[in-house]
Amino acid sequence: MRQSLALVLLLLALPAVAQIYKYTDANGNTAFSNQPPDGTKAETVDLPPLNSVGGAAPAPPLPSPSQNQPQPQPSSASYQTLQLTDLPNDEALRANNGSFMIGVMIQPRLQPGHQLQLVVDGKPYGQPTNVPRVQVTELDRGEHSLSVQVLQGTQVVQQSQTINLTVQRAHVARP
Repeated sequence: MRQSLALVLLLLALPAVAQIYKYTDANGNTAFSNQPPDGTKAETVDLPPLNSVGGAAPAPPLPSPSQNQPQPQPSSASYQTLQLTDLPNDEALRANNGSFMIGVMIQPRLQPGHQLQLVVDGKPYGQPTNVPRVQVTELDRGEHSLSVQVLQGTQVVQQSQTINLTVQRAHVARP
């Protein structure tokens, strides 16, 4: 019984050590095959051993939150620097179409889960973003107050100092 099992295993392993042949076909193209071609000179190809990657152990499952475990609290970390940049100091901003870019200086970097929200005249402007540059479009001429907030979800983590800015736009008088 053991001898027949060994013979079956040996026969199953034979295709794994099959030979590869390299030859040139009638059109002059190099071809490879597992059987030698009839009437054509073929050379055997020695292949390097196959690459193999060991299986990685699966990661242990994360513990499910229970009533006994404390729930993580929202991050209350403050940023050392949070301010608007790329705005004129004590001068009016000339933007004929009311569009301009505002930079946000933030130190340290924005934490995961936090987003920046521009606030114009006390109201959120545009969508929250994680990019420290904000495009303002078609802002009416006149004086505006600008600041930026760091949000975690809908909660305000920190807000910058408010900057007052006068926007100048071209005015075309109509008859």
